[in-house]
Amino acid sequence: MATGSDHGLKRIVWKRIKDTIITDCRKSEVWKILILDPFTTKLLSSCCKMSDLMSEKITIVEDLYRSREPVLEMKAIYFMTPNAKSVEAFIADFKPKPKYKAAYVYFTDYCPDDLFNNMKLYCAKYIRVCKEINISFMPQEAQVFTCDNPGAFKSIYRPNSQDKTKTLVTLADQLVTLCATLDEYPGVRYKKDNNMENAKTLAELVDNKLARYFELDDGGKKKGKTQAQLLIVERGFDPVSPILHELTYQAMAYDLIDIQNDTYKYKTKDGAEKQALLNEDDMLWVRLRHKHIAEVSEQIPKMVKEIAASKKQPDGKITISSLSQMMKKMPAFRKQLTEKTVHLQLAEDCMRDFSKNVEKLCKAEQDLAVGSDVEGVKVKDPMRTLLPVLLHPYSTHDKIRAVLLYIFSLNGTTDENLNKLIQHVKIEDDREYILNWKELGVPIITSPSFFSRKPTRRERSQDGIYNLSRWTPVIKDVMEEAVENKLDSKEWPHQSESPAAWNGSGAVSARQKHKASSQDERRTGSRLIIFVIGGITHSEMRCAYEVTRAVKSCEVIIGSSHVLTPTGLLEDIKALSKGPVEVFTIDERNNA
Repeated sequence: MATGSDHGLKRIVWKRIKDTIITDCRKSEVWKILILDPFTTKLLSSCCKMSDLMSEKITIVEDLYRSREPVLEMKAIYFMTPNAKSVEAFIADFKPKPKYKAAYVYFTDYCPDDLFNNMKLYCAKYIRVCKEINISFMPQEAQVFTCDNPGAFKSIYRPNSQDKTKTLVTLADQLVTLCATLDEYPGVRYKKDNNMENAKTLAELVDNKLARYFELDDGGKKKGKTQAQLLIVERGFDPVSPILHELTYQAMAYDLIDIQNDTYKYKTKDGAEKQALLNEDDMLWVRLRHKHIAEVSEQIPKMVKEIAASKKQPDGKITISSLSQMMKKMPAFRKQLTEKTVHLQLAEDCMRDFSKNVEKLCKAEQDLAVGSDVEGVKVKDPMRTLLPVLLHPYSTHDKIRAVLLYIFSLNGTTDENLNKLIQHVKIEDDREYILNWKELGVPIITSPSFFSRKPTRRERSQDGIYNLSRWTPVIKDVMEEAVENKLDSKEWPHQSESPAAWNGSGAVSARQKHKASSQDERRTGSRLIIFVIGGITHSEMRCAYEVTRAVKSCEVIIGSSHVLTPTGLLEDIKALSKGPVEVFTIDERNNA
């Protein structure tokens, strides 16, 4: 396996796939075909490479939905989602004539009886194995997972949504497969909110489904709770973090640069178009992604100079063109330098946008978000902080972000004031960018019936903190308080009690600690799993790593339906009030 996937969720998922699908295949020495649907293709690509499959005697990987030539002498492994479209495509491979010698079928999750019976009816004599392996989530990073469902945002928050309940049930099923993969039976808690019910509903669903799943363990005994806690919270709990301009490398890059599917596209100085994948196989990315852009811009040229010095290259300013010269002269160092070139280019792109616009914006944004200036003096009149932003020719999106931060800082504003702000930003026809936040339970217009109070924040030392990065995502407070066992049970009710051994510091007592799972030798204490309904930001993902590093004995894992960018979130918010969108099932969407 690649070094980057050698730890965390990706490694655990790959191990689970190897222990089930691959182990079954090893029993026969024949080379096999692996057939995947879009979800399982993405899942496998996230945690292994083609060479890993080849070494397990899998010679061809095919798309379940494409027409394929029969290979009657080969056995086929089907790894697929248990939906009607996948099952129909599977049946078509064996009826009227078989395409393969035999089928080994693995579902990501529970297969409904009607679909299973259909398969039995037509293909029973070809099916050698049929198993459900319980992995219907996507391991995004070592400590981050998603449900690979950006559409969940609209389904849950659109007024009068027809498929809200169905979406929450699906998310609950996916969360149960995460816990099953981690071999954790956690205590479940949710953030109480007087205006919103989604976290409570999801907590109930997950808890009931976990109880059913863990009713009996492999030995036929009732499985007890493990040293884990699952916290469920809604996106409206912290509206500031997804809107603020973040200056740590990963968050900044995904905000300012158009990075689709983790692919960064760029042009070299000679005009050639290149692309690079920003994932954990790139160890430099893993090293730099959570650092402040100032440190990244300083460190990459240093690294390149070290390589140059080791090859006795003349010292001088490191630029993209001087790098390409070095690469021509030193083919052996091409891989090392290519990696550095990608990040030098990406950091340059980020810094260009930063100097052009973002730097001036950041001061106002930080003052509004934190409620005080760099000296710690309270912002008495937020309008005075906002006005210079509105008067400067920033982009409309940037002005909308600043207006939102102003409104969040006041916990809502008056109708009259809001109309003036909307006119100022010239979004009379697009006021939904601002108004629709109410669907997330965020107060936009102050009203006596709308009860909301801002969370009390933890005191943090400002030493060594960059002036333009003073804001800390609220979820970091929650992670730290959960680990210290300081979460208020009125605000965070227990859907089900966590085991007594969850004792704050995460230092589980030796007597109560259950045997460390061989799946993750790294874990010494317990796990805190956090699920945010409605998307997570890159800065919140970073917090999971920071808290894990600080606490050591507790691993924090964070996940959501999808990962957010500020622009994507604003567009999703605006779209909430568009008329009811047709409700597609996954199968219909695939057929469309």
